[in-house]
Amino acid sequence: MSKTMSMNAGSSSLKWQLYEMPAETVIAKGIVERIGLKDSIFTVKYGDGEKFEKVIDIPNHDLAVQMLLDELINLGILKEFKEITGVGHRIVAGGEYFKESVIVSDAVLEKIEELSELAPLHNPANAAGIRAFKKVLPDITSVAVFDTAFHSTMPEVNYRYGIPKEYYDKYKARKYGAHGTSHQYVANRAAEIIGKPVDELKLITAHIGNGASITAVRYGQSVDTSMGFTPLAGVMMGTRSGDIDPSLFPYLMKKTGITDVNDMLDILNKKSGLLGVSGISSDMRDVIDAKKEGNQDAALAFEIFTDRIRKYIAQYFAVLNGADAVIFTAGIGENSNAVRSSVIDGMSWFGMKIDESKNVVGADGIISTPDSKVKVLVVPTDEELVIARDVERLKRMG
Repeated sequence: MSKTMSMNAGSSSLKWQLYEMPAETVIAKGIVERIGLKDSIFTVKYGDGEKFEKVIDIPNHDLAVQMLLDELINLGILKEFKEITGVGHRIVAGGEYFKESVIVSDAVLEKIEELSELAPLHNPANAAGIRAFKKVLPDITSVAVFDTAFHSTMPEVNYRYGIPKEYYDKYKARKYGAHGTSHQYVANRAAEIIGKPVDELKLITAHIGNGASITAVRYGQSVDTSMGFTPLAGVMMGTRSGDIDPSLFPYLMKKTGITDVNDMLDILNKKSGLLGVSGISSDMRDVIDAKKEGNQDAALAFEIFTDRIRKYIAQYFAVLNGADAVIFTAGIGENSNAVRSSVIDGMSWFGMKIDESKNVVGADGIISTPDSKVKVLVVPTDEELVIARDVERLKRMG
């Protein structure tokens, strides 16, 4: 059996999982946090609940990858590096170049870096992760798996904006979406749970974490999604505003004295959403706790958050002309029964009913009542497994 590594590089982090393939068994997993900052945190989980953790300054992704591989040997998880025969890298933005996962070549890597304009916080880090791995293991199969690829099936009517055509023709200004690997995984997993082929179902998938997006999936293909040209668009999120009137940009800049549009974008990306409205935290658990204690700003943040999710789900009923199921996934979607109840309770007209005895923390599967006209599910996402499967598929083809 071969071993495959799934990598998810952020601007200051590196998440990973090591699989025994084709059995799809997780051998080890971990995360390197605060890369480039003081007191980086290096964590490996393996074996029967064993955990290795080290706090040390890790200045760049090259060193993070080297440390990771060295510790896999030191901890006895690997005997030698060549046991790893493939590595898959999550890439946020594939633009219009990449409609599916691809084996990484020099030309592919150049395109990934070129697309950094679409995901400035993510693509450079993703590329750094690829380069770091190639430096240590130059001969293994390296695969790029794109967040945007699943959304490449969107029809033009849904991905084009109502702006002059030349901006699309010249600059590819359009909706790209994100979280594609997650939406793809949970749609297919939900079909298995329901007991019907995914190509016979109309599904609405709600990936709700610190970043959140809703997707309309018709017969296994994405036809519309809430995130747009960048991950800022769509529903309100942990620190992102979601959809707002663009005219608010110049108005607020004039009122506040902000002169650089990037400073305004920084506020909308990092200081808005749950954090901005509540004034407390970007973490839904903190917001709910404060709401229970009577904090009105926290209560409003919770209501805006669930209201925007509800509205996107509702419009995707129209896009799909009805749906068979709504699926919740990701950190909040999987763990917050309060958020799920708030979203679905406000949509009783669609014939959805939650069985509160099933709507608990740790729920997995159908949580709606037997007489619910539209099924409601909780499906834990597994983006790393999607990445590993694509690595194996492309290894066989190549």
